[in-house]
Amino acid sequence: MKDNFEVPTMMTKDDVTMMILSAKKQAGLTWEEIAGKIGMSPVWTHSACMGMNGFSKDKAEALVSVMGLPQEAVGVLEEPPTKVWEQSVPTDPCIYRLYEIVGVYGPTIKALIEEKFGTGIMSAIDFDMQVVRVPHPKGDRVKIEMSGKYLAYNAW
Repeated sequence: MKDNFEVPTMMTKDDVTMMILSAKKQAGLTWEEIAGKIGMSPVWTHSACMGMNGFSKDKAEALVSVMGLPQEAVGVLEEPPTKVWEQSVPTDPCIYRLYEIVGVYGPTIKALIEEKFGTGIMSAIDFDMQVVRVPHPKGDRVKIEMSGKYLAYNAW
């Protein structure tokens, strides 16, 4: 798949994200398909394509090839992320509900992690996640499985 992208003089992560979304739409690919083509999970692939993770060189080159992006995108995809949220509480209904879940159950999750592991956190860096559709008689369920390395707080 090749596209004729207008390459900005100084390409940003936002520029590359827009190119990826355009190429994905034109190709009719799903995130599962894109992830399979570069050998990564769909969750990580989407997050990295949105600029929230940095690609390794080989994965950046694979994505550029699969999506028909300009070669200059490789270096941008390799850059570490700068995670900035524009809103304190998002208005997108799906994302808002996830914030609501953390707002309601965040203290519970924290308390249970501390009971089972000690005072610390679940890493979002050494982390994986799956989104699964689960059939249910009352309507299919969204199952989100998250697994992050436990990191104890250190004192020094």
